[in-house]
Amino acid sequence: MKILISGASGLVGSALTRSLTSGGHQVRRLVRRRPKSPQEVRWDPAAGSLDDNALDGIDAVVHLAGENIAGGRWSPAFKRRVLNSRISGTRTIAEAIAAKDPAPALISASAIGFYGDTGERTVDEDDAAGTGFLADVCRQWEAATGPAIKAGARVVQLRIGVVLSAEGGALQKMLTPFKLGLGGVVGTGRQVMSWIHLDDLVSVIEYAVTHGDLSGPVNAVAPEPVTQRDFAKTLGRVLGRPTLVPMPTFLVRLLFGEMGEELLLASTHVVPTRLRSATFSFHFDALEKALRHELNHEPHSGLGD
Repeated sequence: MKILISGASGLVGSALTRSLTSGGHQVRRLVRRRPKSPQEVRWDPAAGSLDDNALDGIDAVVHLAGENIAGGRWSPAFKRRVLNSRISGTRTIAEAIAAKDPAPALISASAIGFYGDTGERTVDEDDAAGTGFLADVCRQWEAATGPAIKAGARVVQLRIGVVLSAEGGALQKMLTPFKLGLGGVVGTGRQVMSWIHLDDLVSVIEYAVTHGDLSGPVNAVAPEPVTQRDFAKTLGRVLGRPTLVPMPTFLVRLLFGEMGEELLLASTHVVPTRLRSATFSFHFDALEKALRHELNHEPHSGLGD
């Protein structure tokens, strides 16, 4: 297949590009600068512009680009950048797809922030949007795919959980304090984390690209969410380090403000009902297995070196 990717230089986009290319697919990348090769296509999401020939011969577009929500304290200006980067880019691609005949499929990133703080509830793709900044962003983000849906294109909105990779994202940021023995429970520790290993996320995206019967919202999360307390204990056990240094709720709020409330203290108990009912199979369904693989701390087999 011929696939166009936005955000191809990011953590997920880079891994996806490598996997698709090694699988024999042709990948083109959307870039904001002047293209340096035939595999690059110029676009300006803020201005709503995309090269006229960007979608020629394209079977599917994977849209991953957007401002990093953990890239700074959530000031009003930063929140506007986060929202605008998602809406403008998604709408630009969706409108270009709507104008194409035949229209390529659109696999568009979203996030489990769509559901807000779920508390003790377990939610899946049939549940409505929650409340809060992230929920509002995700709701508008997904709505921006509307032009492609109205034109009859197949659209998948991937609601992605916390991506586990030692190369970037939340796990990479945790490694240094945990390796120093400074990791521990955040807040009450009872809040639920819905996570996914980077390799499984790449597989989910590839599945969405190649399975024409899949459309609508899809939760890209492992089938076994964990509490933050269990996550901290498991990471400490894998690293062989204690997890005795807590970050109490008041300190999270003091240091991170609204971002801390929604990213660190909120509970997001999300399950992948759509993927479970399909033929998709997770390789990393349990947290400890995922962390040991990613951090190369496989348990000793007892059979010698």
